[in-house]
Formats: sequence, C-alpha cells, structure tokens
Amino acid sequence: MKTVADIIGQFENPTEADKHLITKAYDFAVRAHEGFTRYSGEPYMAHVASVGFMIAEMGLGPRTVAAGLLHDTIEDTPVKAKDIKENFGEEILFLVEGVTKLSSVRYYGTDRHNESLRKLFVATSQDIRVLVVKLNDRLHNMMTLRFVPKEKQLRIARETLEIYVPVAHRLGMGKIRKELEDLAFPYVYPAEYKRVCGLLEKRAGKSSEILEKERKILQKKLVDSKLIDFNTSYRVKGLFSLYHKLKLKNWDIDDVYDLLAMRVVVSTVEDCYRTLGIVHELWRPLPGRMKDYIAFPKPNGYQSIHTTVTTTHGIILEIQIRTRKMHHESEFGVASHLTYKQPSTTDNPTVGSRFSNLIPSLFRPFTKQSVSETNILIAKGIPDKEKIPQWISQIGLLSAKGKSSNDEFINDLRQDFFSSRIFVFTPIGDVVDLPVGATPIDFAYTIHSEIGNHISGVKVNKKQVQLDTELHNGDLVEVETRKSAKPTKKWIDIAKTSIAKRHIRAELGLPSPK
Repeated sequence: MKTVADIIGQFENPTEADKHLITKAYDFAVRAHEGFTRYSGEPYMAHVASVGFMIAEMGLGPRTVAAGLLHDTIEDTPVKAKDIKENFGEEILFLVEGVTKLSSVRYYGTDRHNESLRKLFVATSQDIRVLVVKLNDRLHNMMTLRFVPKEKQLRIARETLEIYVPVAHRLGMGKIRKELEDLAFPYVYPAEYKRVCGLLEKRAGKSSEILEKERKILQKKLVDSKLIDFNTSYRVKGLFSLYHKLKLKNWDIDDVYDLLAMRVVVSTVEDCYRTLGIVHELWRPLPGRMKDYIAFPKPNGYQSIHTTVTTTHGIILEIQIRTRKMHHESEFGVASHLTYKQPSTTDNPTVGSRFSNLIPSLFRPFTKQSVSETNILIAKGIPDKEKIPQWISQIGLLSAKGKSSNDEFINDLRQDFFSSRIFVFTPIGDVVDLPVGATPIDFAYTIHSEIGNHISGVKVNKKQVQLDTELHNGDLVEVETRKSAKPTKKWIDIAKTSIAKRHIRAELGLPSPK
C-alpha cells in the first residue's frame, strides 16, 4: 500500500503546509476506511492511497491529491459532507462531492448510461479536477477488476470504454486513455483480445530485444551528431489500439507500420527537427509516413513529429520526436496545465477560478462579443472564469439545463464531440475545435450564439467564401457580423454541429426535431 511518504515524495518542492494537508487527508482516510476491505481482500485504504499517489505522480497540487485521498469517504463511510468541510474546507469538499455524484449512477441500460454521461460532464464543466480524480479512481479500479464478481466486470469495463476512454482521449490524456482501454479490452471483447494477442506474439515475439538493439544504434548516432540532451524509450503498440488498426487492415498485421515505436525526447523544438534529420540520415524513411504535429497539432493539443523508417536490419519503426513539455502534455493532456502554477495550500481562491491563464489557447473558451453594425470577429480568452475545455463547457451547460432528451444528448456527443476533429484558427491565433465537415456557421456558433445569429460574411484564409464552405485543418476563419443579418432555415441543413442547429432553431422559433 502506498504510504503518505510515497505520495509526498512525488512533489518536487512541497511546502510544510502541503505536507501537512496531505498527511492530514491520508490519516483522515485511514480512520474513515478502517475495517473496510476490497474484493481483493486488501484494506480499502490501499485503493484511495493509490489514487492519491497517481494524482501526485501526474504533478497536480496538494488539494487535488487530498481530494483523491478523500474521494470515497462520503459515499462509503459514515463521514458526512460537513466533516469534510470542517476539516478541509469548501474547495476540497466541492471536489469530493463532485466525484461522489459521478459514482451514484451505475450502467444498467441506456437511460442509466446516458445519465452517467450527463453527470460526468456537468461535474467536469464546473472543475476539471473532478474528472482528473475520477479518471484515476477508475484506472485503479480497472487494475483490480479481476477481483470483482464476474457479473459486474463486463458492466464496469464497457462503461470504461464507452465513457471514460473517449473523454480522456478528447482531453489529450494519452497515458490514462491507453491504460484504461487495454485494461477493459479483454473483458468487453474477449475473443478479439485473444486473436490480437496471438498475432502480436507471432509478429513481435522478441520485440524488446529488437527495440533495445535499434535504440542503442540511434543513441550512438545522436551522440556522434553532438546531440547530448535527450532521452529515448520504446514501446509495442497497445492491444486495443492495435485491434482497431487490424480491423482497418483486414487483420493483416504486416500492414501495421506503427506496431513498434521509439520515442526521442529533447529539450527544444529546434532539436526536434535536428533529430528528425539525424534519424532520416541513419534510417530510410517510408514515403508519405512523416507527420508534423508540432507545426500542426492535433485538435486535443497533441504535439510531436512522427516518421516511419526501415532500419538497416529491415525493421519498420515509427519514431516519435518531441520536447519534454510536449511529452508531459501528451501523457496528461489538459491535466498537465493544472501543474504549472498550482497555488499553495494557504491560498483560498474561489471554486472555478483557480487556474487563470494555465490552459493554452487550444482549450480556452471565448468571451461574449458585442455585435456592431459591421465588425470582424476577434475571439479572446476569458481571463478568470472558465478554465476547462470549451466542448465540455458546452455539454455541461446543455446537460445541466436539461435542454435535450437522452437520445438527443447521446447523438450530440457522437456527432459533435467524439467524432473525427479538425482545428481552425481565429484571426489572433486561438484554436477552435470542430468536427470534420464543419462550416463557418458551426465556427461562429461555437464562439458565441450572438456571433452565429448575425453572420453577414466569412473569409477563410483571407478569401471571401460561402457559408456552406467546408472547413479544413489549419484554416484561418474571420466572421463579419451585422445586426440586421439573421439565420434562415437553410442554415440548419448547412450546419453540422447540434449546438449550431439548436441555436438556429431557437432564433427562428422552430421546435426541436422529433
């Protein structure tokens, strides 16, 4: 079982106040869970201690770690909300209650499943740390799922794949996403799991030996090229990710080019491109297999250079090159931005306004815009209020206000938020995350309903375009507005996002579709 010293040991320079808070929360949890055991026979405290440790390992602050240690006290012990408030304050109580509410609905069919999603997004839209605690709670539960009664295993694993994995992916939390999906895979798709394992064993049975040999060759080449400040690692593609790739390749594992991968982590962006040149000098690159996600990040913020090469031993390798900051963000996504300016435990900020200027432009919501007779849209980040991804804010708002039925809600999620994504830019360089096929109408309504309701013209990459123009990755979009401009019924067919369609219908006084 993780000790309080193990948890505090994850902090670089904890203050005495930080240590005191974590120790107090740990001791409180020990007393609260005394006598309780898990299905494995371990003391229940082993679970919450692991959750607290994983949160600290991600680099989050002492309040979030304390909430992780206390997250099951209200639900599973005689401890009351007032006990948490009296001992730890309103902020930690808010986080603990947020996680508790997410645990109150189980997956017993479509309605319960949808309600779980609603609760998840409403809680997360109020404070992103609620989701961070819940994801780590779910991750440790999945690690010990084999001890849970058989009749519960499938429900928990399916809920993990259908709810938590997509959310972690959209937030760029790659490490947790990969772990969750690989842990759930054998329970939800047992036959497919065995088939993938069999193919992988035949194709890459001695992969560790192969990768270690190639890594030493690459390291020597980097050092000979006078690139000293770097780290290398390697991996075999995750089983669940490989399963999806094999389905696309008609189960021919020889057509999977990223089965074996090596990562080079350097200190600067300049070193990333320098490393790319060294790799291509050492090994032959495969045509059309180089992707520059540094110049063009993925919609969830992921940055890295990917190139696929054939080594001198005939091994096909995907090489990933990134900076240390990019690597941290690829592992922990939006949560990594909560670590830069974590306030000390003596601070007492208002809930919901703690992370000013921590989330990059990719995740920033936008201010409400006043609409003049003719103006060009310039979207700016809200300075204090919303520090969570805009798409979660949108879902949380709709869910909390009950603006859609369960069927509409799930359709909105699939259509708008878990579909393939593109990102486009505002005139000042902020990024707007949209589904593939989105139009300038979707862009405008994503910024604000008043902008969407008064579109008079649009420029994409400095050229005037029609409202039904399909946007693409990297487009620069400028929206002109005029008070007299109004939406028409035709806009409903042009718009691709449910949020845009809903605003258009509301402005026209039309009912929602049945």
